[in-house]
Amino acid sequence: MARKLTLYIAASADGFIAAPDGDLSFLNAVEVPGEDYGYNVFMATVDTVLLGRKTYEKVVSMGVENPHADKECYVITRTPRESKGRTIFYTGNITDLINRLKSENGNRIFCDGGGEIIDELLRAELIDEIIVSVIPVLLGNGIPLFKPGRARQPLTLVSAQPYASGLVQMHYEVNH
Repeated sequence: MARKLTLYIAASADGFIAAPDGDLSFLNAVEVPGEDYGYNVFMATVDTVLLGRKTYEKVVSMGVENPHADKECYVITRTPRESKGRTIFYTGNITDLINRLKSENGNRIFCDGGGEIIDELLRAELIDEIIVSVIPVLLGNGIPLFKPGRARQPLTLVSAQPYASGLVQMHYEVNH
């Protein structure tokens, strides 16, 4: 069975993954001590992470020195950089990378953002699952989870889980 590429992400109720300046403080609205909304269970099924350079730099700026250091991590960038531990700064063709990773043995491949990477992967029909946690806030503007102008892609709902904080997590299979 081929490895799945899963987009696991949070977004505001109006579909933004960050404020216009990249601010993520809206996520604090659902912070509950001891509640991770299934993140640790999900991460136990992942051995490879994919994220864009801007997302990587945002996480590093928040004090996380080496995000996903326990996984094979590909940071998609246009600027060549030396690898850092298991973090590989990848400048090649993303479609080639994903096809190679999917052909290898392993667990789930986790797409951790950002918007540019998500859009490219959806256009290439490489995302197999979307797990989105909807945060009960309207940002009004920001970085959209899904860019406009893509072809229609039907989804099949696998599950929907509401939480007391108001967060609703939806899990979809992408129909290719």
